[in-house]
Amino acid sequence: MVIFNKREPFLLFLGDLAIFAFSLWLSFFIRDGQLPTFDTYKLHIVPFAIIFLAWTLVFFIAGLYEKYTTLLKNKISSTIFNAQLVNSAVAIAFFYLIPYFGIAPKTLLFIDLVISLFLIYLWRIYSHPLFGLKTKTPAIIVGSGEEMKSIEKEVNENPRSELKFVSSIDLDKLAGIDFTDEITKRVYSDNISIIVADLKDNRVEPILPHLYNFIFSGVKFMDMDKVYEDIFDRIPLSLIKYNWFLENISTAHNVVYAFTKRFLDILFSIVIGAIFIVCLPFVALAIKLEDGGSIFYKHERIGKNNKVIKVLKFRSMSQKEKEKITKIGVFLRKTRIDELPQFWSLLNGDLSLIGPRPETPALVKVYEEEIPYYNIRHLIKPGLSGWAQIYQEHPPKYGVDFNNTKDKLSYDLYYVKNRSILLDLNIILKTLKELISRKGR
Repeated sequence: MVIFNKREPFLLFLGDLAIFAFSLWLSFFIRDGQLPTFDTYKLHIVPFAIIFLAWTLVFFIAGLYEKYTTLLKNKISSTIFNAQLVNSAVAIAFFYLIPYFGIAPKTLLFIDLVISLFLIYLWRIYSHPLFGLKTKTPAIIVGSGEEMKSIEKEVNENPRSELKFVSSIDLDKLAGIDFTDEITKRVYSDNISIIVADLKDNRVEPILPHLYNFIFSGVKFMDMDKVYEDIFDRIPLSLIKYNWFLENISTAHNVVYAFTKRFLDILFSIVIGAIFIVCLPFVALAIKLEDGGSIFYKHERIGKNNKVIKVLKFRSMSQKEKEKITKIGVFLRKTRIDELPQFWSLLNGDLSLIGPRPETPALVKVYEEEIPYYNIRHLIKPGLSGWAQIYQEHPPKYGVDFNNTKDKLSYDLYYVKNRSILLDLNIILKTLKELISRKGR
C-alpha cells in the first residue's frame, strides 16, 4: 500500500509529450489555416521531438514530476510558467544555434510556445481527477506530535492521496480514550482497512493486543515513520529509535554505485577545476582590490568517519572586520563561485559531489552532544550539495541552530538511507537549477 499513485509521474510525462505533439499540430493549423500534410509534420516532428524531451527534462528539474503534495499544488502555476520560460529559451537556442535540421520556424515556434503553455497549464491544473481516487481507502492514524498532524493534514487535504483518515488517536491523550469505542467500532463501522501507527512509541504497547486482533479482519498496519518518509522525503527524528538504524542503515559498499559515484566526482572535479582556472585571475584581482587580503580561505570540516578535512574556498569574509562579508564576497557566495577551489577536495576524495554538507568541528561537537543520531551523517563522505540543500526550506546559517539542524539531519538521514545513482543525478539536476536561479543555500 502506498500513499500516492506511483505511476502518476510516468502518466504525467506521457501526457506532457502528447500535449507537446498536439500543440505542434495545432500550431500548423493556426499558422496556415489548414491541416498540415504528413510530409510537413514529419519534417518538423523529429527536431521538435528533441525539444519536447528537453522540455520534460526542464519539467523534471522544476519538480513537476514529484509527488503531488499540497506544497507543490500551492505553487504549481508559477512553476509551470517559469519552466515554460526556460523551455522557450531552450527551443530558440536549439533552432538558431544548431541549424542542423535546416528549419528555423519563427512564427510556428512562437505559436507553439503559446499554445503548449496554455494546454500544459490546463492539463496540470485540471488533470487531478484522473489520478485522484473517487473512493479512498478509509484509515485510522495512531500517534502524537507534529508529525502525526502533518501526515493527517497532507493525506486528507490532498485529492491524489489514496487514503482518508476517518479518525486519529492521540497517544498524548490515550488515558482519556475508550479504545473500544474509538477504534474497534470505527474499524467495523467504517470498513477500516489501514491503520497507520507509531509502533515504536512505548505507549502503543498496551493496545497492541487489540491491534493484533484486527489482522484477522483484513486490516493492514503501516508504521508512521515510513508513511512520513513516503510523503515528505525525510526521516522524522522523533519517530525513530536505534532499531531503525539497525534495520535501514548500512556501510556495506555497492561496488557499481561506489565506482560510478567516484567517477562522477572525478569528472565534475575536472569541470569545476577548469572553471576555477578561468575565474581565478578575475576573482583574485577583485579580492585584492577590495581589502588587499589573502585570496583563499582554508577551513576545517568533519568528513567521513569523523576525519578532519581541510577545505579551500575563495575568501568572502573581511580580514579587518570580524564576521563581515566583503562586497565581492556577497557576489561570490550568491553565485557559489567561492566554492570553486573545493574541486581539489573533490578530486582527492575528501569530498563527494553529493552528500551531507560538512560542518565545522566545533559545531559537530555541540550537535553530537545535543542531537540524537547526529553522528550517523559521518558514515559517508560529505558533499558539495545534498538532499537537504535542495529541499530544506529554512537551513541553518551561522552559529549554533538546533531546530534547523535537526530538520537538516532528517533530510540527511533520508539520503544516507536511500542513496543511489538515480538519487544523486536527481540532486545534481536540482542543484543546477538552484545555481541558475541563484537561490543556492
